[in-house]
Amino acid sequence: MIIDIQEVRTTLDRKTFVNFQFELYKSNAYWVPPVRNDEIQAIDPDKNPAFEFCKAKFWLAVKEGSVVGRIGAIINNAYNEKVQKPLGRINRVEFLNDKTISETLFNTAIEWLKSEGCTQVHGPLGFTNLDTQGLLIEGFDYLPSIASVYHMPYYEEHFNELGFEKENDWVEFRLTLTEHPVNKASRGADLIKRRFGFTVKTFNNKKEMQAYAKPIFNILNESFKDLPYVNRFNDKLIDLYSKKYFKVLDYKFVRVVEKEGEIVGFVVGLPSLSRAMQKAKGKLFPFGFFHILKALKSPKEIDLLLTGVVPEHQSAGVAVILFAELQQQMLDVGIKTMETTGIFETNHNVISNWKNYENIQHKRRRCYTKNI
Repeated sequence: MIIDIQEVRTTLDRKTFVNFQFELYKSNAYWVPPVRNDEIQAIDPDKNPAFEFCKAKFWLAVKEGSVVGRIGAIINNAYNEKVQKPLGRINRVEFLNDKTISETLFNTAIEWLKSEGCTQVHGPLGFTNLDTQGLLIEGFDYLPSIASVYHMPYYEEHFNELGFEKENDWVEFRLTLTEHPVNKASRGADLIKRRFGFTVKTFNNKKEMQAYAKPIFNILNESFKDLPYVNRFNDKLIDLYSKKYFKVLDYKFVRVVEKEGEIVGFVVGLPSLSRAMQKAKGKLFPFGFFHILKALKSPKEIDLLLTGVVPEHQSAGVAVILFAELQQQMLDVGIKTMETTGIFETNHNVISNWKNYENIQHKRRRCYTKNI
């Protein structure tokens, strides 16, 4: 049967595009749904400020009147200017386990990217590094954090057969806090603070924390600027992500390190919302927020969402202070389990630190690449 490819153009098309994912994973115990409205707005040029420096198209694959797959293609001009390469990105790809469907979808995206002058495609990647990144290839029997991804196990085979090759891998860990590494981190943090004059900023309420949103994103821009797939967040994106994330953050698990009144690093932890988001089923209203608030009130584990340190202080141990602070707050409220988000497998310094704890490296995400 012929696969009909339909470009996503209208609000109804965007809803159909987003809803396909919910239909595909509806019986999967490990998939964590996104907020439907957030996803619809993310692919809407009128709602997502990333379209100021990105060009993107999205398509649906339809067979016998039913949606059987979807795909997006993004050209991030800001990132391409940074790396001086004409790159295209595969984004939000989902499909039934049928090689004809996946081949048709990928060919559609690649032909458009080629027509726009791209000579290489990679992904899955989003508009920014806070958008969806990577294809899950290990860890299908573990619940992801809300900052990670989940995919069907058969996707890897489709990528390989379509000629994609590994570009980079992210790995994720589950850590259990135990006495020896906790005490070691605490002692190290005290020494570093005395030696370099660092101080730690804690917050008394959410409003006080939210006032630090823009400075935190400025640190994120500086600390991540040389990483793959990253370009700077402009003011509009900072405002968008601040409103999206800071409204659900628990100020008790956010720490900032300062030196002489200047912010030099931050860490953002969040009580796991994965189960709550499953119960919300992609909708915050009318009952989704109830599940989220309940999870925030009685946390059982923490997701390590983001850590950033300005480059000139990265070798001074600021990250040691930040992690010591976060883990002490965890212990103070009786939490011993932490889920890390993805870190490049080549970041041996951080990975060696995670291995000081009782740990499992349970998930792996991959960014693929292909010349076109």
